[in-house]
Amino acid sequence: MNINTIKAKFRELFAAEATVIKSPGRINVIGEHTDYNDGFVLPAAIDKAIYVAISKRDDEEIRLFSENYQEELVVSLSQVQKSDKAWANFILGVVDELFSRGYALKGFNLYLSGDVPLGAGLSSSAALECATGFALSHLFGLDIAKKDIALIGQQAEHKYAGVNCGIMDQFASVFGKEGQAILLDCRSLDYEYIPLDLKDYKFVLLNSNVKHKHSESGYNTRRMQSEKGVAMVKAQVPEVSSLRDITIAQLDEFVKPYDMEVYIKCRFVVEETQRTQLAAEKLKAGDLVALGKLMFETHNGLSKAYEVSCVEIDFLVEQVTDLDYVLGARITGGGFGGCSLNLVHQDKVDLLVEHMTAVYQEKYGITLDAYMVEIGNGTEVIA
Repeated sequence: MNINTIKAKFRELFAAEATVIKSPGRINVIGEHTDYNDGFVLPAAIDKAIYVAISKRDDEEIRLFSENYQEELVVSLSQVQKSDKAWANFILGVVDELFSRGYALKGFNLYLSGDVPLGAGLSSSAALECATGFALSHLFGLDIAKKDIALIGQQAEHKYAGVNCGIMDQFASVFGKEGQAILLDCRSLDYEYIPLDLKDYKFVLLNSNVKHKHSESGYNTRRMQSEKGVAMVKAQVPEVSSLRDITIAQLDEFVKPYDMEVYIKCRFVVEETQRTQLAAEKLKAGDLVALGKLMFETHNGLSKAYEVSCVEIDFLVEQVTDLDYVLGARITGGGFGGCSLNLVHQDKVDLLVEHMTAVYQEKYGITLDAYMVEIGNGTEVIA
């Protein structure tokens, strides 16, 4: 994105000079649906981002403009509530959460642009929430800690977007670091940077360009199933508080005989938390082949056990399974559409994209989009 273009557009809209904040989307190398179960995740910020330009106003108005949607919204500071414009709710949710935490805000202008593909499972919403929180903290001198910016974004998504998400997406957007993945403990929020040295390999995202309508309801259903499994074990083992604390043996004893559906879902989460910690060790050791195998295992679990994939993404992963230049692939994001994440030899990226575009078009009549992503820094002021 061209920063001068953003600043010029802001001037044209608001007749004011802007501060520009960049907040990246993210990939998650491994550790899917573990964040809201107090498990481990291994995300990384990418070089596609949301850009927020912002300035103070002399009145009590909030004026928002989305470049992607070519829409404007004007609301009074005293009347912040959910809008019928979904994109604006991520911003308004952050404002509302800041108010509820006792922060004082004045009127502001905010212009939104970005190159994170929407609905692709790359957390454009979390990037927008974190950009907004960071921008308002900077603009009004609120001095909000980075961890709190992530938590504020998470609450905004819960209350204004209706998605009961974990903390991973916002945390990755704020704490991202060039060339590093983040091994995040979603219970304590302790984290460790893991060098993401991919040698001759690249992460390539293949966007299915499908988003099945039950994505949000399905996500929330999985969360409820996880909580039900915990409650069943907790009735017998009072000290457990999340799937993070539970073993396969406990699931076998206290859940499997009574609710097979909940058992299958919970077992996946327990196994995925273990896989994520193992993947971090393999990355530290430079064992990309082992990392790739773990990615395939995760996809198989997400598709067959956790049932958050879809036929289109399953097809994309199946098609690369036997290619010797692809070490691993899996669905990424909340599920039910979006992208597959592929670990591909850098010399074969064009070949992969050409091949997959052709077979996907033939099978589903849908054009595939591909993005090669680099690992970049987290939320920051850039102008």
